[in-house]
Amino acid sequence: MHRIAVLLLSLFSSLALATEQAQQIFQEMAPSLYQIRLIDKATSEKSSIGSGFQISENGYIATNYHVISGYAQYPEKYIIEYEDSLGKKGQLDLQTVDVINDLAIVLLAENPQPQHFIISELTPEKGEEIYSLGNPHDLGMIVVPGTYNGLKKEAFNDRIHFTGSVNPGMSGGPVVNRFGEVVGINVASSGNSIGFLIPHDKLANLINQFDAQVEKTIDEQITEQLQANQQRLISEIIQGDWQSKAFADANIPDVGVNYIRCWGDSNADKPDALIFKAVTNCQMEEYVYISESLTTGQIDMEFHYFAAPELSSSRFYQIYQAQIARANTGNNVSKEDVTEFECQHDITGLENQSIKNKSILCVRAYKEYQGLYDVMYIAASVDKNNKALVSHFTLAGVEKKLSQQFSKKFMESVTWN
Repeated sequence: MHRIAVLLLSLFSSLALATEQAQQIFQEMAPSLYQIRLIDKATSEKSSIGSGFQISENGYIATNYHVISGYAQYPEKYIIEYEDSLGKKGQLDLQTVDVINDLAIVLLAENPQPQHFIISELTPEKGEEIYSLGNPHDLGMIVVPGTYNGLKKEAFNDRIHFTGSVNPGMSGGPVVNRFGEVVGINVASSGNSIGFLIPHDKLANLINQFDAQVEKTIDEQITEQLQANQQRLISEIIQGDWQSKAFADANIPDVGVNYIRCWGDSNADKPDALIFKAVTNCQMEEYVYISESLTTGQIDMEFHYFAAPELSSSRFYQIYQAQIARANTGNNVSKEDVTEFECQHDITGLENQSIKNKSILCVRAYKEYQGLYDVMYIAASVDKNNKALVSHFTLAGVEKKLSQQFSKKFMESVTWN
């Protein structure tokens, strides 16, 4: 009993110390914290809110790209506004962005106060207490203690796993160590006190590239960033050691990267079903946010197997064709963002391959970001009676050459047993 009492006393003492430290950090850094607002010019009302923090004595402020993305896309429609800890409001100018890491730097040009955050030179230790600052639900600035748990394993672009509440409105706020130095930036929450942060080195990189970036338009910056990201992503996957894995009576690819996760299901528990169906879906859980209407940077793969030995061929293929017609891309787009799909139909069967497919390859171009495309591929087997395999992938925001290389490797990896 005495031991339990000592443990409880130690726990409460630690919590009290953490709370006291959090309050001290907040009081010291409050002048360098801002609410960031996107204001619709026509109505003078808030369109979105987030948080930001000053990173230099001359008024540069860091925030999330998604907080100010409306202005980045439609500067004639919005203004970016700040409110500081004393209630003072003013206008901000967008300087540079990093859409891959959801970062932006804006400028408070008129009489900025000199106090600012310092970006840490060190990465926290796993289990270290860190402190998230921001303005949740437009309720005012708060500080939330939490724990640094290292980088998220299933991510292509680095994200910190943070045990603590990152609520709406805190996006773009700093996360600091016990010295008040920035070690991350709030970006997303998965609920149940699980949050994700942008590592501080991504902001340091953006600051280091600032002089070169501000010479370019925002669209030019975004285009270059999307191109570099897809080159790194698709090249890494193409050059990887793909393995073959069994899927019903077929073999499908396992591309061997932890940021593409697969899930499966079937109706094997329904013996009276007219058609046996199995599905495997593999996809990235992350994407690049450009605007409310456009997300990109994703890879999706899907495989469907059908078997109906007691169904007529005509009825079987009716159901089969309906499944093919439902295939679509995994990213959000609008007609303002992309052209219409242009599609090529073919009958494919590679040498030394045990499957013959009717295939469709469709491509649509991005209107604002030259040289980037969405690619959708669907192949349906046509060489087995009352048994069929549909293989499907989409690549969002890729260049043509890399999409062709991916397509070839994908097609070679789908076979019958």
